[in-house]
Amino acid sequence: MRAYLADIQFAVPEALFLLALLPLLAIYYRWRYRSRFVALTVADLEGFEGSPVSWRVRMLPLLPVIRLLALGAIIVALARPQSLFSEESITTEGIDIVLAMDVSTSMWAIDFQPNRIEAAKRTAAEFIEGRPYDRIGLVVFAGESFTQCPITLDHRLLLGLVKDADAWQLQDGTALGDGLWMALNRLIDSTALQSKVIILLTDGVQTAGEFAPLDAARAASDLGIRIYTIGIGSRSSKNIPVLDKRGQKIFELDPQNSLDEETMTQIADLTGGQYFRATSADKLREIYKEIDQLEKEKIDVNVSQRYQEKFYPFAWLAVLLLLVEILLAQTVFRTAT
Repeated sequence: MRAYLADIQFAVPEALFLLALLPLLAIYYRWRYRSRFVALTVADLEGFEGSPVSWRVRMLPLLPVIRLLALGAIIVALARPQSLFSEESITTEGIDIVLAMDVSTSMWAIDFQPNRIEAAKRTAAEFIEGRPYDRIGLVVFAGESFTQCPITLDHRLLLGLVKDADAWQLQDGTALGDGLWMALNRLIDSTALQSKVIILLTDGVQTAGEFAPLDAARAASDLGIRIYTIGIGSRSSKNIPVLDKRGQKIFELDPQNSLDEETMTQIADLTGGQYFRATSADKLREIYKEIDQLEKEKIDVNVSQRYQEKFYPFAWLAVLLLLVEILLAQTVFRTAT
């Protein structure tokens, strides 16, 4: 139910202010119900004790409750609820992007706040939110690679999977080539007419996996897939602590020997992309913005968006409740009213 409501917006949200009238009407109906009965002054109540009260009298307040529910349904219908997300709502001819993100243990180094992996996920999320009409997917890799999310227009789902990206299900290490091949496979069957792009982010060198990064880059070049590479990590001269999720130090990382910038540059050059070095969270954000602008200059996206009306169930509910009220008032509660 919560997920359903999250997909709803109102075309006339001002109409919802009318819901504030419902409590006032409830008070009015309560006052009118009580004023219908005349108070009698008697000397002794003994003769009235045990007198049965008709169930129809007891249930009589049900009629205004039904009426208020019907009025509430009418007000919601007037606000015109509409679905925000649906398969048919967006048609686009643009770009397909796969984010290939390193989630190995070294990405928990704390030279970024709170660490490299969280900074990478936050900036990736901002990049995704800025490209609502592109299909985007996510591949994560450590000692092996895994498709966290296939390319999709459902960015709400993708953002949740970016937030949950972790290495808990992967062997440790840096399978740079395997991560690239996995991202490449996600784009092989892509139907994008304009461009296919991989954004590779890592802080390490190839230490695991079956495939060589440059072999994957050559294959991407043959398929017309452009790769932007991002090396993440400060240029500190001191070792950087790597902390686990409990805040305990696992080891210290030597920033001078932890990133293969030569290979990252070659990957980008082979595919017509570009290599970037992110030495801080702010710099990483700037890099994503630059990539965003580079790709926006190369595509022309035509978007047609429609909303699906969702007020019909509320309108039918209001009609049903009003019919129930009229039926009860003319039958069951006729003598009670």
